[in-house]
Amino acid sequence: MAKRAAPGRKGDRRGGRRPPARKTTSAARRSTTVRRERATAGARRSTPRGSAPSGTTAGGATRACKAAPTRRPAEARPARGGAVRTGRSTSRSVRSSQVISSLQDRPERPGRSLVTTNHDVIRRWARERGARPATISGTEREGRAGVLTFNIPGYRESSRIREITWDEWFHTFDLRRLNLIYQEQMRDGRPSNFFRTESPDREDG
Repeated sequence: MAKRAAPGRKGDRRGGRRPPARKTTSAARRSTTVRRERATAGARRSTPRGSAPSGTTAGGATRACKAAPTRRPAEARPARGGAVRTGRSTSRSVRSSQVISSLQDRPERPGRSLVTTNHDVIRRWARERGARPATISGTEREGRAGVLTFNIPGYRESSRIREITWDEWFHTFDLRRLNLIYQEQMRDGRPSNFFRTESPDREDG
């Protein structure tokens, strides 16, 4: 007499018991943990202490790299003076003139109106024309030079022009916050002797 097969349980296609679920062994867990710890240690060694990896912030967010500011070399910086002085009454002539702040600056074109306060630029301009620092007699104020000018041979000669030292000239020039408006060349390219001192506070030059 044939034996009847034991009835299979629900979910068991073969009628036998359901195979137990595969479990991760303790050895596998330890292997995974070791790999993670090694990867973390390698990342820490490649990153300086207290800083985030390049291109990221401490929290891992991407950040833009900022370029370090470029500094002008010392020899390119203008000597004493250079910046144009402005005030409540700055003239249109000053605003429309090309600023010459160092010996390296050159006029944009012949006949261009220029403005400067740089001592070296002023000295060079005067030396090229044989001009000497001077003031106008009778305009002195409180023991210092009055109206500033230049004694240029054959140009605006006057018996009232009195020569002074460069130290006196520049002391007054800076004390009264003057600008020098001048030209290097005329429009036809010939040397120009034109100059004028002017104050942004409308004090007579």
